[in-house]
This record gives sequence, C-alpha cells and structure tokens, in this order.
Amino acid sequence: MYKKSILALLLPAVCFAAVTLSAKVIEIRKRSDLNPSIAPCTVAGDRELSDQLNRFLLFCGWFDRAASIKSADYNIQASRSGSKVDLYLYRGENRITGWRFDASKGARETAKTIVDTVIEYVFKQLKVRGFCHSRIAFGAQTASGVRNIFLCDIDGGNVTPLTNYRCLNVEPCWNPNGKSIFFSKYGRSGIDVVETTVGKVRRSRIVSSFRGINAGAAVSPDSKFLAVILSPDHQVDLYILGLHQRSRKRLTRGIAVEASPCWSPDGKKLAFVSDRNGNPRIFTVNADGSGLTLLPKIANGVDAVTPAWSDDGKIAYATRLRGSANYVLAVYDLNDRTNKVVTRGGGSWESPGWAADNRQVVCKRTINGKSSLWIVDTRTGRERELLRTGTELFDPAWSPCIKR
Repeated sequence: MYKKSILALLLPAVCFAAVTLSAKVIEIRKRSDLNPSIAPCTVAGDRELSDQLNRFLLFCGWFDRAASIKSADYNIQASRSGSKVDLYLYRGENRITGWRFDASKGARETAKTIVDTVIEYVFKQLKVRGFCHSRIAFGAQTASGVRNIFLCDIDGGNVTPLTNYRCLNVEPCWNPNGKSIFFSKYGRSGIDVVETTVGKVRRSRIVSSFRGINAGAAVSPDSKFLAVILSPDHQVDLYILGLHQRSRKRLTRGIAVEASPCWSPDGKKLAFVSDRNGNPRIFTVNADGSGLTLLPKIANGVDAVTPAWSDDGKIAYATRLRGSANYVLAVYDLNDRTNKVVTRGGGSWESPGWAADNRQVVCKRTINGKSSLWIVDTRTGRERELLRTGTELFDPAWSPCIKR
C-alpha cells in the first residue's frame, strides 16, 4: 500500500521600520503582515482600462485596497487621450513620479504594464520586473482519462491551452528562460517528457523517452540540465540529463522510490521526495550525487512532499499533520532553519509553486472533492482563489518574470 501512495506522488495523473516615504525614499515596513495601501484608480476616458488596472493592482498581491484616497498610502491619477495614457503616482498629496504609456495593445496588456511599472518603482529594492506579465501553467481534466496543460494570467484570466492531446499530460514545469514548458505525456508506448514552446507558434519535442517512467521534470536555472525521475532498470531513481548534449547522470540508487525534484537557485543542489526512511520525506543532494541530507519536517508532520525551492532559499512543500488526512502547505527557510505552516483554510493544499517575488505560491486546493487553484501569500498568510473551472485542476507552476 505504501509503495502505491508514493507512486501516487510521482505519477499524479494515475491517482490523481512601517513603510515611510518621502518623495524619493522608501523603507521596508516593520509589520510583515501588511502591504502598502492604494486607492481605487479611475482612468479618465477609459472605463475598461480602469477596471483592468484595479484588477491587477488587487491581484498582484503587492498592495492592499484602501477605502479612499485620504486613507491610502498611494493613489494614481490617470487620463487617456487617443492611444496614450498619462499616469501620475501620489504619496498622500505629493506627486512623486509620472509616466506616459502606449495603450494601443488593449486594456489588459496596458494594465499589466502600468502595474508592473508601479511595482518596480515602489518596491525598487526588490528588483522584480514584469511581475504581472508572469503566467501560471496548470493541468486540467478535459475528458474522461484526458488531461491537458493550460496557461493563465496571475488574476486567473486569459486561460489558454498549451496542449490538446487525447491522453494524460501532467507535471508542467517552466524553463527558467520563460520560453517553454516541460511536462510528462502518457502515450501508448510509455511516459515521455515533452518540451513545448509557449509563443504564438507552438513547437514540441521529446526530451526524455527512456524505457519505463520519465516523470517529474525540472529544468536547471541555466536551462542546460533536466532533473527527472527514471526507471530504466525498474528502480525509480533521480537522474540528471543534458538538454543540449547527450549525458545522463544517476544521483540515487536503490529500492526507495524518488519523486518531485526541484533545483536550488544556484543550480548546485536539488531537493526531492524519497521514501527511503519510511514515509515520504524531502531530501537535498548535490548535483554530483554527494551530500544527501534529510530536511526537518514540521512539528507533528507525518510526511513532506512536492517541494518547490525559491530564489531566496526557502522550500515550500505539502505535508499532513498527525491525525489529519488533508495536506497543508509549509515553508522551510534554509537561511534561518525555521519551519512553519502557511495555510489556514480548510481542505487539502497541494503542489506549491513559487512566484518570482519569493513570497507568493500557487497551489491546488481541494474541498469536498472539488479542486481549484489558489494563491497563498507566505508572508501575510492571505489566501485567494485564482481559478475554478468545475473540472479537476492540478500541478500549477508559476513562470519566471518575463521581460517586456
């Protein structure tokens, strides 16, 4: 029974100082559970752009909505004339900067660009660019026994299909360059890892098709290597493949079942799930196969699965607490060795994937047998539903920020 449970993890398709601002100085808040507030914005002459702008200001997760301009940390004044939008950012009554934007690409694209620009200005010390242009890949059941990969924006809108196969396609993983997605495709002859580009012209290629299992693909930060779970000799182990030259390196060996690899931000280590000690737990290992280390589990945690490694050294994962059948999300900080649960709501939380801001994760949440995609702010603990379709959703993965 236990081997079946760990394989379910491997093959999910089968089992399915307060901010104080002068005109030019920004300081970080001492309160870590608050964002700067911003008032609702009206773009004179363009109601649709006003709606989209307020939508992305709300859903980006970087600002709280103020009740009025007087109570807001920031407010925006904007107007449109022809294809140009003039926008000014205020701190209290003081205008601190302004921009002119080209609105010829439509309200939604213009809103993303505006909010990205505001984020980059207000939070310049974080050096996050193009956040609203990042996207989320996820799997969805499209027919009985059929699952395909889709994309959506950070507000859950603009849902578009990436694949359209009559088979199971699971475990999407972004190439760090943001140009393609890797996933496991179940065909008649076995399970392959496939790469598909996300541009207007879709191109696909098989990158791993060894005998047996090819699953859990994770691309190294330099886009040169692929961590993958293979079973060419009927043992389910962790390997590293060269993406641009033929190479294969085995990192684990034995009767234990490995799953869900992910890379450290410097590409020198991997985290993965193994049942070598009994219940599935998260281990780290050097990319040369040395230095195997068991990560601590949360207090009262029974297991630890589906790790995701942030760029600032945190590992988000799903875990069951003793006495519960549901999963919660937890974060282990490799810098200060703290381990904490970050979800509060009911149901089962699974498969976290970090945003480029290193604070928000996208995940699957199941309540009463029905799943949807949620975003959890690991700093504030706030949770919001991203997408509900009425079908099974799973395996969300947040893209890197895509440069404009």
